[in-house]
Amino acid sequence: MDFSVIQYSKFMTLLAMLLQNLKTLHMSLEDSIKWLGEVMAEIGPNHSRKSEEWNIFDVKQANAIIDYIKISLFQHYKLYEFMFYSAREEIVIGTEQVIEVVKPAGGPFPEPLEEGISCDIYSTFIEPPTTLDREMKGLDQEQGPEESQPETSDVDPSFGFTIEDVKSVLDQVTDDILIGIQTEINEKLQIQEEVFNARIEKLKKA
Repeated sequence: MDFSVIQYSKFMTLLAMLLQNLKTLHMSLEDSIKWLGEVMAEIGPNHSRKSEEWNIFDVKQANAIIDYIKISLFQHYKLYEFMFYSAREEIVIGTEQVIEVVKPAGGPFPEPLEEGISCDIYSTFIEPPTTLDREMKGLDQEQGPEESQPETSDVDPSFGFTIEDVKSVLDQVTDDILIGIQTEINEKLQIQEEVFNARIEKLKKA
């Protein structure tokens, strides 16, 4: 079915009015069918001036419009009612963050949090020295530089040992470890042997 631009506009207006009646006026399916019938009944040769806006459709086009609304809107009317009337949960995606800024201490420079620098850099290069630091610095200058302590040289702990000494120590440690492991294995094997012997004796008696 071919429609002109004006006819398409009126057709979309008709659909919008049907959905608006369903959404706002809560029209039932019967009321919507009656309302559509009243609108379409005014299309034809005996129309009144009241329905001049719908006179652009002929009877054949009106029947095609009714068939389309029947299979699209009226056939799924319960679905549209559920969509408009049922309360749905609103999912809000987002987070709220509260940032507290440190109040200024009254000094000439801002706090580290506002300036975005680490506390170490702030205290070393920006924060003005306190009275105690100034007094300690003055005392250090009066006393003069302290005598530098001699640096202790690192001595190799393996100094004075030969390769043979190292090998003998390693062999002794290895033997001690292996003896302990072998003793533990022998004890476990002995326990397993006793368990198996007890089971064999039970089977013989049975």
